[in-house]
Amino acid sequence: MRKRKFGNSDLETSVIGYGGWPMGRGQYGPFDDDESIKSARTSYENGITLFDTAAIYGWGYGEKLMGKAIKDFRKNIVLVTKGAREWDRNNPDRNTATIADSDPIKLTKSIDESLKRLQTDYIDLFLIHWPDKTRPFSVPMEVLEKAKKDGKIRYSGVSNFSVSMMEESLQSSDIVTNQIGYHIFDRRPEKEVMPYIKKKNMGVMAYGSLAHGLLTGKWNTSKTFTNDDWRQNTTNFGLHSWSKENLKSNLEVAKKIQNLGKEFNKSITQLAISWVLANETVSVALAGSTKPENSIENLGGDWDMPEDLKNEIDKLVLNVGSGVGKSGMEIAT
Repeated sequence: MRKRKFGNSDLETSVIGYGGWPMGRGQYGPFDDDESIKSARTSYENGITLFDTAAIYGWGYGEKLMGKAIKDFRKNIVLVTKGAREWDRNNPDRNTATIADSDPIKLTKSIDESLKRLQTDYIDLFLIHWPDKTRPFSVPMEVLEKAKKDGKIRYSGVSNFSVSMMEESLQSSDIVTNQIGYHIFDRRPEKEVMPYIKKKNMGVMAYGSLAHGLLTGKWNTSKTFTNDDWRQNTTNFGLHSWSKENLKSNLEVAKKIQNLGKEFNKSITQLAISWVLANETVSVALAGSTKPENSIENLGGDWDMPEDLKNEIDKLVLNVGSGVGKSGMEIAT
């Protein structure tokens, strides 16, 4: 598998990363723990070197599962987790509201808790999950700088930060990435956020590469979600890609993309990932899976998409797609 660095840092990753959000029980529908662990290990055995999770994924459950999955090859990978997103720890309902909270005491404690759940003594890359707009961004950045000095984390970054938020954060800490939503149906970061990241010699960690399931070829107009699946509310980071009024047209787009892939012997999933990687600012495209066979399929996304094919997909999405996140629109923060 190809490798890329996060900007001009020496942190190198496989171009496809294992996304651990589906491991967060109570957030992406039902799954089998053992199968999920096997899926992560299958990814590693086939060249994936970056594994991403977060404290908030299943209220710590996702980190615990990730820790079990990677323990035999921990030193060989780039382990990413995120903090500064808090939840009601006395409420077991994983669908309850969460808030961005970069209180330094809570964030310091969160880092220690993540280390314990992940069964490791250091985290390669720690991200501020969402911007806490009630505090200066120097507050969480200073906590991360101290964690670096203490040997708890190697690199720091942010997630879902706008240009102005990154500018302020960079005054207090070197950040190597901004993890942002980016996929065929969401090009919002292209006009401002991605050029800034490139200018500052950072790299993009793209989440939602498969449009949160819309680009798997497995949905139809009758698609429903269980109560333990965040997608049931039809809103995905400010977009409405699978709302009642948009789902039919977007499934039509997905079907046509699927047909385009046949000429290249590529599935829609593989096209979706390779489309993300066609943007050189992207260091790694995250793709989650809780089944080993899906992990294997994702690997085929490590492919140079021909420019004319990308242009055809872009034209199709913009002309036929509905509720699309267009370049220049404000990203979710």
